[in-house]
Amino acid sequence: MTSVGGVSEGARTVTGVLGAEWVKVRSVRSFSYVLAGAAMSALLMAALAWYSASLYDGLPDGQRAGLSVTSLVSVIGLPLQICFGVFGVLVVTSEYATGTIRSSLVAVPRRWPVLAAKAAVVAAVSLAAGLAAATATFFSTRAIAGERPMGFNEVPLSEGVPELFAAAAAVAAVALAGAGLGAVSRSTAGSVIGVVVLVYVLPIVALNLPEPWSERVSAVLLPGLVGQVSGVLSGTLSHALLSPPQALAVLALYAAVPLGAAALALRCRDA
Repeated sequence: MTSVGGVSEGARTVTGVLGAEWVKVRSVRSFSYVLAGAAMSALLMAALAWYSASLYDGLPDGQRAGLSVTSLVSVIGLPLQICFGVFGVLVVTSEYATGTIRSSLVAVPRRWPVLAAKAAVVAAVSLAAGLAAATATFFSTRAIAGERPMGFNEVPLSEGVPELFAAAAAVAAVALAGAGLGAVSRSTAGSVIGVVVLVYVLPIVALNLPEPWSERVSAVLLPGLVGQVSGVLSGTLSHALLSPPQALAVLALYAAVPLGAAALALRCRDA
């Protein structure tokens, strides 16, 4: 590998491809749509907090203690994961649909920098947007709830911050999984179905399994992993079965396995 001015040719190639992928992502309509979807999700959580506060105010004093609302940061995870999972799919499959992927692979014959650059852009956008939406949800819903003891607004900031980062990490993992599925299947519809199954269908199936399998399977699915990483468990688990590092490692596999399959497919195919 040659080196110019202390910078290797491979490093310059990755940097150049990364810049090109960022320009591509910003130029497609799906980029604006997915950011709008993230913003709408945060507004929906604020509306849920307002509704919960109104419901609390309308209850007799004796019934207010029974009103407890789950963490709205965990609730926003589902729409964010679906939004950015579809975004990850479209970043890859849109190029196959238009045929521009051939030009990209001709320009970068080694191929792996193309996939690496796409993954880096998808990860950066989804992580930043997911964290922004989760943070907006955390603070806006607490402000709306005020001093009303409704569960979700009683979590101290020291526990809430890890939940924000865990939620954002899950959004990034699903987005990368979507990109990997898109590169393997080259089908937008098929890959989007795969994202929906991963994010929405499998957790429902797990909840309907007999014990102890319901909790064991839920522990390695996305809703349970976010809670185990952050220490703020959702309704899918009564107690943590994995330590935070173990849960984070399993969460990373959601991105690593599809991307690994995509790298292998990209190496073996003509385009």
